[in-house]
Parts: sequence; C-alpha cells; structure tokens
Amino acid sequence: MRKPGSARSRPKPSADRLSAGAAVLLALVAYRPVAEAETLRPYTVVRDAIPAALTETSGDPARGRAIVLDRRRGACLLCHTGPFPEEPFQGTLAPDLSGAGSRWSEGELRLRLVDATRLNPETIMPPYYRVDQLTRVGAAWRGKPILTAQEIEDVVAFLATLHD
Repeated sequence: MRKPGSARSRPKPSADRLSAGAAVLLALVAYRPVAEAETLRPYTVVRDAIPAALTETSGDPARGRAIVLDRRRGACLLCHTGPFPEEPFQGTLAPDLSGAGSRWSEGELRLRLVDATRLNPETIMPPYYRVDQLTRVGAAWRGKPILTAQEIEDVVAFLATLHD
C-alpha cells in the first residue's frame, strides 16, 4: 500500500500547476523595477512578426544576454533553458532558447517579446512591452512596460545570435 504523498501517489502536473507557475513568474517580474516611463513606440504586426525595430539604435547582443540572464529584469530563465552553462537553474516550462536565431526571424522574436499572446492567447509569457488591456497590474506599474524599447531590441539582437 502506498503512503499518501509518496512519489507514486502524487498527481501529474496540471494546468493549475502551470497557472501557479505563471503567477510566480509574474510576481517575480513585478518585483523588479519596471522600465522607466517612456513614450511607447508604435509597432505594426505583419504575419506573426514585428518586422521594424522599435528603436533607431541597433540592439546590443551583450546587453541582451545580460537581460536574459538577469532573473529580476528579464526573468527569462525562470521558464526557459538555453546555452548558459554558468546558470545552474533554468526553467523547463517554455521552449529552449538554444537555436532561437535559427528558428525565428528578428521580427518573430520581437513579437514574442512585445506580446506573445498575439501568437498564443494561453501563453504564460508576460508581454514585455505591451501595457494595454492587462489585468491585475499594480498601480505603480500601470502603463509601464517591463522592458524598454531599447531593451527589447537588445534581447532580440542576442537571441538572433543563437544558432544551432
């Protein structure tokens, strides 16, 4: 007879557990300071991508890598894994970032960062640049993106370097 709570009697991960994981992710993202107040740059979605950069300044892959690895700024490694041997704890809820530059164009990467719900309404990935039509946003964070337009471009530049 199995004891309650033993490994064999534990339920399999469910959508509720993923929802709880999403809540933790959003709480951790909310913990970090949001991007400074800036005028949000308009963007146009064309065929599942945002083809035009959000800034006139090119993204910096080194700054983008730092954002991806920073568990308080990007919080990417809470859900994603990737080619980051120096980071022992990486998530398994989202796609591996290894080869991201081979799988997606810069425009496709940009849309995933700006607002992944445009591609998957059920995603647990927070919109890093969209600020409208969000629920449960604290007063201090309303109307402010998680990342600035330049930070989005930096992350896009970094992810575009990741090839298989």
